[in-house]
Amino acid sequence: MTAGSTPKLALRIALLALVAALLEIVAVSQISVFGVSADLTPLVVASVGLLTGSISGAAVGFGMGLFLDLALVQTLGVNSLIYTVVGYGAGRLRELRDPQGALVPIATGAAATAVATIGYSIIQFLLGVDAPVSLLLVRDIITTILVNTIIAAPLFAIVRRILVGALPDDPARRRRRAYTTGGLSPLSRA
Repeated sequence: MTAGSTPKLALRIALLALVAALLEIVAVSQISVFGVSADLTPLVVASVGLLTGSISGAAVGFGMGLFLDLALVQTLGVNSLIYTVVGYGAGRLRELRDPQGALVPIATGAAATAVATIGYSIIQFLLGVDAPVSLLLVRDIITTILVNTIIAAPLFAIVRRILVGALPDDPARRRRRAYTTGGLSPLSRA
């Protein structure tokens, strides 16, 4: 990672997180699909984690969760905890496996949404919030996961498009690219 790309990347991530959280509060939460609204936050946090790593994914998750808790006047720290886990998990997936498949953003988006919705429900139940627990809650969780799975790939492409100019170069990808584009092999140097 170069020194010049770090502030630019941090600024882009901060603006992306702020705009995504505001967009979710103002617009997306008002649109109902199959009785539930889409949840952009776990998808954005997982996308940032997949693109930049575990530390920045966890930091974005904590920041977006704290902003949502404050903006929606909810129990402080619940969303922060959940989205920190989501961002860290997506970042660790990138660091340990370096996934390159086209279905990775979709599977990661579904897993991130499942962790976020189920985790939020469990934490609220453990905190003693008076909410009805029934099969309707299970139906809403499953429907939210399905809706977010559908929008995971386009949202990942948008996040990648926003961050691509400031992302750090990965030396392993740079080496692979040099050999496949006609670069000289280290064996031919003499």
